[in-house]
Amino acid sequence: MLPKWRQRISKLFLIPQRYVLGIMGLLAVCNAYTMRVCLNLAVTQMVNNTKYEDLHYDPDACPDDSEVSANGTVTVNPHAIFDWSESTQGLILSGFYYGYALTHIPGGYLAEKYGGKWTLGIGLLSTAIFTMLTPVVVKAGGAVGLFILRVLQGMGEGPTMPALMIVLARWVPPHERSRQGALVFGGAQIGNIFGSFMSGFLMAGDKDWANVFYFFGAFGVLWFIFWSLLCYSTPNTHPYISDEELKYLNEHVTSAETSSVRDPVPWKAIVRSVPVWALLFAAVGHDWGYYTMVTDLPKYMTDVLKFNIAATGTLTAIPYLAMWVSSFIFGWVCDVCVKRKWHTIKTGRIIHTTIAATGPAICIILASYAGCDRYAAVAYFIASMALMGGFYSGMKVNALDLAPNYAGSLTAMINGTSTISGIITPYLIGLLTPDSTLVQWRVAFWVCFAVLVGTNIIYCIWAAGDQQWWDDVRQHGYPAEWKHGPLRMAEQDKEKNKNKKAEAEGTVL
Repeated sequence: MLPKWRQRISKLFLIPQRYVLGIMGLLAVCNAYTMRVCLNLAVTQMVNNTKYEDLHYDPDACPDDSEVSANGTVTVNPHAIFDWSESTQGLILSGFYYGYALTHIPGGYLAEKYGGKWTLGIGLLSTAIFTMLTPVVVKAGGAVGLFILRVLQGMGEGPTMPALMIVLARWVPPHERSRQGALVFGGAQIGNIFGSFMSGFLMAGDKDWANVFYFFGAFGVLWFIFWSLLCYSTPNTHPYISDEELKYLNEHVTSAETSSVRDPVPWKAIVRSVPVWALLFAAVGHDWGYYTMVTDLPKYMTDVLKFNIAATGTLTAIPYLAMWVSSFIFGWVCDVCVKRKWHTIKTGRIIHTTIAATGPAICIILASYAGCDRYAAVAYFIASMALMGGFYSGMKVNALDLAPNYAGSLTAMINGTSTISGIITPYLIGLLTPDSTLVQWRVAFWVCFAVLVGTNIIYCIWAAGDQQWWDDVRQHGYPAEWKHGPLRMAEQDKEKNKNKKAEAEGTVL
């Protein structure tokens, strides 16, 4: 029974605490993505491109949207004070993902051991502080200082997804996870939309790009304050959850803290699993296309299509909105088809992964050949991201099909490894587009096309949609060709005891 003061506080909340957690989780993901993408747009206003444009002639150059002064000269943004090449900009933009890849798996471990609340909260708080420090650091340390700062920001965000998964697992009953998952992880696209739109708004009219980092950093600190006060790692540690909700959650949620000891993660079977490798290739391909759009679309809009910064912010946000909406449509269609047995789970994963890979690949090529037809190019980019929404009902949930018992570990491995795309793509595109011309960008888009289509072919051939034997050896047993030792804890202990006994008897096994 709760003390009276806690009962009074619990009555102030109009919705259950697990939904409060869901809303704050959505804002956490939103914050993570806004702080991740804000530099993508800001860098277009930090660099003085006029110097490089004067060094070459681009016959395919599009007309400029920049404001023209009364004497007929193009005004130069007074805040564009850095002379960074395209390859340098690409390296800076990729810096975030170096740090992100480093802390993805350790973040999941810390969340399991110490609770998701502080692992997630402190990680995002550190990213928010680093974001607010960006203008100071870049003006003092230049490109090197900004790169190091971006690595640190990525390290702060690495634990976000694993920690959120662990918190949701301890708070949300199985029959509510689809809704809560859609609510929380929908924050990614909301963050992309909000980050792109607000960045364009904050820099419109030659305003200082530093405003972007101050705004989103402060927004992250504000989120941390509310997260610290309102959310807790488990229902049983929440100080003012109602008796009714606590009883309900204890009856319907199996907490990791009270579950029986599980077998260790079967890594030696996972790394030998062909469907896992197929999923990994698909994840690398998707992330390659996604990070190309997230990181470099603002640069293409500004440098090639010559939109002004306000228009770039708005037009960059629209494709993410299309992806967010289409993901719900694709998810509903896939669930209906599987439920009515129009196709198997494996077929559904392949169909929707193919839509999310080949569709965007074709659209970005069409956009590059649209030339300076801005409306056609933007329409193709919107269609590209809308089709990419099939990713959520395709390979994104495939880890749950393959290994429902080890989905967290498998997801951490897949996501952490596929982050290599975020490291490579910005720098590679910077190398491929040294003058940021339309023809050079077309080459970069053809590379993206090849990666998306090639990895999707691998997935189509070797993907699986059913639980793998190594996820539950008790039920499925070992395959006849397995020669790599036991996976179960009891079997491992038995083998160790056998070896110890043999050593004690002086027998060499």
